[in-house]
Order: sequence, then C-alpha cells, then structure tokens
Amino acid sequence: MEPVALWRMHVELEDRPGRLGELAMAIGSCGCNIVSLHVVGEPAGDGAVTDELLVKVPPTADPAALIEAVRLAGIPCTLLVRADATELSDAATTALALARMVAADPASAPRAVATMLRARLVDPDATDPPGHTHTLRVGSQRLRLFRAWPFTATELSRAAALIELAAQLEMRAPARPSDSDTVLLLRDGSQVRLRDVEPSDGPLVAALHARCSPEARRSRFLSPTPHLPEEQLRALLGSDHGRTVLAVTVDGGSAVGLANLDPAGPARAGIAVLVEDAWQGRGLGTALLRRLADMAAEHGADELIGTARAEDVGITRLLRRAGLRPSAELLGDMLQLRAPTSTATLVG
Repeated sequence: MEPVALWRMHVELEDRPGRLGELAMAIGSCGCNIVSLHVVGEPAGDGAVTDELLVKVPPTADPAALIEAVRLAGIPCTLLVRADATELSDAATTALALARMVAADPASAPRAVATMLRARLVDPDATDPPGHTHTLRVGSQRLRLFRAWPFTATELSRAAALIELAAQLEMRAPARPSDSDTVLLLRDGSQVRLRDVEPSDGPLVAALHARCSPEARRSRFLSPTPHLPEEQLRALLGSDHGRTVLAVTVDGGSAVGLANLDPAGPARAGIAVLVEDAWQGRGLGTALLRRLADMAAEHGADELIGTARAEDVGITRLLRRAGLRPSAELLGDMLQLRAPTSTATLVG
C-alpha cells in the first residue's frame, strides 16, 4: 500500500471569523488532513497572514484537486511542495535544541540556521541553483541558503535571532569601553554605551533591524521589511565618509539603537536614527540625535537634513527634544527636514 504523502502548503488567510474553519473544510473535502499550521509572514495591511500547513495527502487524492478546493473557497494558495516526516517535529522544541547547539558551539550557527529554515548551505560564489537562495552574514562569513520555496520575512527574523545568539556567545568576555565610548544613563535608570560602529558589528545591526517593529523600520528605512539588504548593511558598517553610532547594552552583547551621519553636500549632513521598540521613550533617540548634531558640527556641517513620511510627525518632536529647530517641507508624500546645527542646545 502506497504511504500517505506529506505536503507543505502556503495560503493567504484573511482576518475574519470562521476563515480557518473554511480552509479546514476545503482541505478535508479532498480527503486530506492538516497535521500542523503556523504563521510564517507578518500581517498585511488588511490583516491577512501567510499560514504554512503540513497536509497529509492520501495516495488516492490529487494534489492539484487540493489546490482547486482551496481556491474555490476563496483562499489563495501560494505554495505546494512535498515535505518529509522529519518536519512533523514541534517547531519550538526544534528551535530550543538548535539554540542549545549554538550555545555549546557558536561556530555551529550556519548549520543551525540551515536546519531552522529547512534549507541547505551552498557555495556563496556559485551560480544560483534552480529554486530560492538567500544570503546572510555570520560575522565576516557569508552564509548562503537554498531551498525549493521562498524564504519568508518571519523566518529570516528567527534566523537573525539565532545568529545574534552566536555573536553574543562569541563575545563572552565583558566588553571594555574604549576611550571614545560614552556610558549613557537613560530616564528610567537603565544604561547603554554609545560607540562608533565596527566592521564586525554586522550581526548586531542586522538583529536590531529584525527585532524592530514594521513601523519603526518604516520610519527609519522607509520600508517595513525585517530583512536589511546587504548593500545597506555594508554602507552602515563601512562608510568611508559618514559615521554610524551604535547604542549597545552595557555588556556589549546587543545593539538597541543606531544613528548615522552622512555627507549630503557642502556643509550639510544627512541624519537617520533607529531605536528598538522596547528602548523607545527612555531618551535614547534624543541622545543619539544630539551625538549626530555634535559630530556634524565638528566636521563643519552647518545644517542637518533628513527624510520622513508625511504622517511621521514624531520625528520633528524628537528633533526639538534634541535641542534642534527643524523646518519641514512636504514633497509629495515625504517630508524633507532641515535643522541648523548652530541651534543645538541641551533640552531635558
């Protein structure tokens, strides 16, 4: 007797009562059975999410009929590929086991990430194989992953968290502040260190970006995606002309804020700030902007400029709290912000 086959299925499920039950009924009408389901994508603007299902399909059932039944229920199916029985293991248990593996040997992070994403490692410099690839960085090492179906933003956020764990474990020795570091006491009594970014800070910056909410990422990068493009990460880590300041925990193991200053013409400097959601409201964004203003003035810039979405009014309040006097010009759906460095004063 031919064994029951296991298939992986991605569906776009809208946010309304009873929709999950309708999906289960459509799959059951084909004689198939859902054995696991979890969300693999962030909610869209209308609340719809991408759900991944593992479905048992008996030998007598046609996978094409399964797709058609789901389509007739008004539910888009974006993926249907074969899976194997090893994927029936509990996802949380698997993640904890992989974290234990990385804790014992941080160098095992590439293998752990590949296992978590159900992908295989491929040569970073080889020609793309047929399917889907994605490149991550583990320290100075490029990690290239391949599998038959697309990687989702949520999966990449989980992978970034595992990479961050490996980076923290490799820095077990307490970080010693350098002479240029500043230990900052925030309004709630917590402390962070402000320091210049280093080329080895890639995992910290990528993990910070992935942990931030879509709104925080959209405010800083004008895009909510949790994956920081490699070219943007390289620019933040290795700019020859600009400067990037990191706010890190006192032990140096995690980045919680990021601010960068870039030349934008004669006597002008572009500014941008990102603060992790859990660290917002403590005065960290204000302190980072003050640091940028001081740096700009030291390098002869008379004016700071920035870009924000038209509805992002919080950035002007942040600039004022940093002692700056911003002006704003609406260009289409974006705000062009300007603030002279000479007006920067200490504001509580």
